[in-house]
Amino acid sequence: MRAACIGDNCIDYYRNLARAYPTGNAVDTAVNMQKLGVPTSIISTTGSDGHGSWMVETLRREGLDVSHLKVVKGMTAITYMDLEGLDRVHGEYLEGVMADISFSDDDIAFACEHDIVHTALWGNAEATLPEIHASGTLVSFDYADRLDHPLVESTLPYVDYGFFSSHGEKDDSIRDFLQDKVARGMRVATATFGKRGSLSWDGDRFWEGPVYPAARLVNTVGAGDSFIAGFLVGVLTGDDVAGCLDRGARIASEVVGVFEPWVVTA
Repeated sequence: MRAACIGDNCIDYYRNLARAYPTGNAVDTAVNMQKLGVPTSIISTTGSDGHGSWMVETLRREGLDVSHLKVVKGMTAITYMDLEGLDRVHGEYLEGVMADISFSDDDIAFACEHDIVHTALWGNAEATLPEIHASGTLVSFDYADRLDHPLVESTLPYVDYGFFSSHGEKDDSIRDFLQDKVARGMRVATATFGKRGSLSWDGDRFWEGPVYPAARLVNTVGAGDSFIAGFLVGVLTGDDVAGCLDRGARIASEVVGVFEPWVVTA
């Protein structure tokens, strides 16, 4: 089994800590899947600056297939952040080479060689999904907390596993929302509720996901991406929805205990 993550990468730089790490939804999900034992590829574009070299070297060291991580002339995307206690404060985002990211026919053909491909709202990869999905490769999409974003509707026919971050309750409105997405194309639609767990609909029933208290809370960056990584590893290894939710919750509880957006060891 093989997975690929297609989309964004950037550097998060914490100004008040003078500390940084390579990240991005595609990066975090890919690294966590790799650490959980699934060979994973990254399909993206980074810059020709020092940050881009750091990105490539880091992902290669983590064992990812970086054959389709292109390096183009320009600046690697960077987000300036601060950490105030345990609260993240997002500052300026400089898009750099991500502003012009595109995916070639070769990139798409490579993605289709994998069992599952994951992307996200800011990955700029939505145009690749019809061909990837038509090939028989499973598609996963993280819509973050943008439940009403136009991409939810436009990508729906090409997404098997959809993930949504909800700030509300596990009430009838979110249940209706998840049921609607499965009725119109998804295999499983999942909403996460932070410390209140998760909820999935698979067309037959709702599944409640557990919460595992973190041994310590350091930085919540990467919790959502790691949850998705665990869930997708469950999909590939044949878990039912309950097992997928459990895997996601377990890895997320580990990631929030480290500063970086993935665990140091699997």
